[in-house]
Amino acid sequence: MIDLKLVDLFSGAGGLSLGFKQAGFKPSFAADFDPYACATYSANLGSHIRQMDLSVMQPSEVVSLIRTHVGDVDVVAGGPPCQGWSIQRRGAASDIRNDLTVRFAAIATGILPKAIVMENVPTLFGKRGQHHLQVVERMLEETGYNYTKRVVDAASFGVPQSRRRAVLVAIRGDVSEHFLFPEPTHEPANFRTVRQAIGDLPSPPHDGSEHPRFRNHRLVLVSKSNLERLSYVPEGGGRLDVPKALQLRCHRNDNGHRHLDVYGRLWWDRPAGTITAMFDNFTRGRFAHPAENRNITAREGARLQSFPDEFVFVGPKKDVARQIGNAVAPAMAKAIGKALAETLRDAERLPQVRQGQLAIRQQPSRRNAYGVQTTA
Repeated sequence: MIDLKLVDLFSGAGGLSLGFKQAGFKPSFAADFDPYACATYSANLGSHIRQMDLSVMQPSEVVSLIRTHVGDVDVVAGGPPCQGWSIQRRGAASDIRNDLTVRFAAIATGILPKAIVMENVPTLFGKRGQHHLQVVERMLEETGYNYTKRVVDAASFGVPQSRRRAVLVAIRGDVSEHFLFPEPTHEPANFRTVRQAIGDLPSPPHDGSEHPRFRNHRLVLVSKSNLERLSYVPEGGGRLDVPKALQLRCHRNDNGHRHLDVYGRLWWDRPAGTITAMFDNFTRGRFAHPAENRNITAREGARLQSFPDEFVFVGPKKDVARQIGNAVAPAMAKAIGKALAETLRDAERLPQVRQGQLAIRQQPSRRNAYGVQTTA
């Protein structure tokens, strides 16, 4: 069987594309708004990436572009920006970025691939995301897709990080009746640890230059006062270990403050906590090296996300950290991709239309919630 063609929307640096490529898919089209993420994707995965603002383009325009350049598509996948659902967000309950989940579904169902995969934060499946998720599910049902959804922990698939993600997989009705999520490859007793992920990396150069053998392995510059605070924090410790005289006023006045991981060190022999877009600053979470008085580097963060060392990130320090923290962990994507590839390949060995079913392409043309025609 030839490679399964993948379209990756809101692709970021390409973690999902990389994992699916490792699972046997051929990334054929990708799109993201961030120029640095696009540069990283292009450098590592190919020039099929387009810098596009999917939030303002008409879905029908995007569908037409993809059909022209790719033809028939096997899978449309993507992780629409999740900041609107994040438990760390501040401000009003509504967020314009939440609408991108519906826009993603509109484009995906307009393309009418064999399968659709959407990844996001777990709160999408909760009360905050209920309305948008219902719109997405209705769009899938009206277009003839069967879907299943689950919150998965990336650590269960060999990622050395506790990272819970909401994943929805939809299969076109004439292809298969259902998708089975892969069984975990790792149990809590043998989750990959920080030591296994970064323990063999040498210290980054003290002058702030990039390590000559490991790209993106560069010291994060930190103020003297924060280095002094960190020097009191043991492995696995946090801001409560900093002497009171050195603590920030907001921390001294409120030790019930819930962000106890700030100024935190990683544990050597546990998975990391969730790597966020701000992991380059240990004042924002448990992102300090387990033993050295420094922040973890971009390369160490990339390893904790399961990116291989040959995957090089492009852009200024803050942009690189954001690309890594926002990425889909490739090892998790690979596990889901392998299960999906098996489902699609099994379908090729079965009759296309089961008894009592009509193939979607035999049904009348429809338009989804965005007015995109969903039959070729």
